[in-house]
Amino acid sequence: PAFETLPDGTLINKKHKALVRAPENLSGGYTIPTGVTSIGAYAFSDCTSLTSITIPDKVTSIGDRAFSGCSNLTSITIPDSVTSIGDGAFRGVQSVQVSTENPVFSVDGSGVLINNKEKKLLYAPPGLSGNYTIPDSVASIGECAFEGCSNLKSITIPDSVTSIGDKAFECCSSLTSITIPDKVTSIGEGAFSWCFSLTSITIGNGVTSIGDKAFECCSSLTSITIPDKVTSIGEGAFFGCKNLTSITIPDSVTSIGDNAFSGCKKLTSITIPDSVTSIGDGAFYNCSSLKSVTIPDSVTSIGTYAFSGCSSLKSITIPDSVTSIGNGAFSRCTSLTSITIPGSVTSIGWSAFSRCYDLKSITIPDSVTSIGGWAFSFCSNLTSITIPGSVTSIGESAFEGCSNLTSITIPAKFTDVNVKSWNLPLSYKIIRR
Repeated sequence: PAFETLPDGTLINKKHKALVRAPENLSGGYTIPTGVTSIGAYAFSDCTSLTSITIPDKVTSIGDRAFSGCSNLTSITIPDSVTSIGDGAFRGVQSVQVSTENPVFSVDGSGVLINNKEKKLLYAPPGLSGNYTIPDSVASIGECAFEGCSNLKSITIPDSVTSIGDKAFECCSSLTSITIPDKVTSIGEGAFSWCFSLTSITIGNGVTSIGDKAFECCSSLTSITIPDKVTSIGEGAFFGCKNLTSITIPDSVTSIGDNAFSGCKKLTSITIPDSVTSIGDGAFYNCSSLKSVTIPDSVTSIGTYAFSGCSSLKSITIPDSVTSIGNGAFSRCTSLTSITIPGSVTSIGWSAFSRCYDLKSITIPDSVTSIGGWAFSFCSNLTSITIPGSVTSIGESAFEGCSNLTSITIPAKFTDVNVKSWNLPLSYKIIRR
């Protein structure tokens, strides 16, 4: 057989001379078996009781996250035979050493591991503190490179750097400010997530995309300017930035990802540029201080729960370009008093305006064919509503809790059975036409 399980539970691929996986309960010291030339991706990941390891001279490659989460592994020495190391290979390991004879890798005076051949910074020890300057020779910062460096207060990224990998600075909780140079084109997923102390960030003019969760839960960040070349703001990019009061979105942006600004509770206003065509699900969810928002004519769809919980929003204009209003899109907008749905909209989603307690009037255009369940539920100040003849379906409990609704005008095709399923209040008058 190609695979062999050793007595200690380690799985070896004999054909490729690869160590595939070590058991998570592996403890104490461990020596890689003779004959192994590669350590596979995740091979020792989360072996939290592993305290030391010996890598023989025949090993040439170490896979992605091979020793990730080995939090009690105090040190690891890379022999001169190793020429390839994957991203996040030593995430959480206390210290990494490199043989002085290794032709590819080196460790600087701060314990930072660099692939000199690829000009890539791979790893920084979790104990790295104070200030650190990335060498000018570095062109890229690898995945998880500085993750968990909780005592790192400032970092200088040189102009030579062109890319910042996923989770590169995640949980650098003491980092207060950062400047991303102009040559950087992309900010990876979760690159600065959970940097609680980050109060200011300058994004270089070369950046074209901001990755998913890039600045998630940077709770001290108060303002940010997105440069003109950025075309997309990833999912959850600024999720939970609860002290963010202002943000400038340039005309280059075409899409705002799901939950991009969700939980930005101090954001008071936002202008969405004409270049944006879609607003993602939950994009501004629970932005409870948002008082005004401008949706341009370029937007064709408003995602599920896009503005749900925007409790300070009093009015909103939906442009003629929008064809669908997603489920829960404006639910819990408790200060919303009126809204005009344009003639382009064909469907109103489930719970779209649920619990808009101050909503007193709404006009549904002839273009609408379906109204989802609970769409206007608990709009307790809504007194009357007219359903146009174009509507062919209305979901259950669409008007439940509309305690002040006294009249509803509906097409004659809707039967008493249909009306009953909408859970209208007891004192209402139906006008059929």
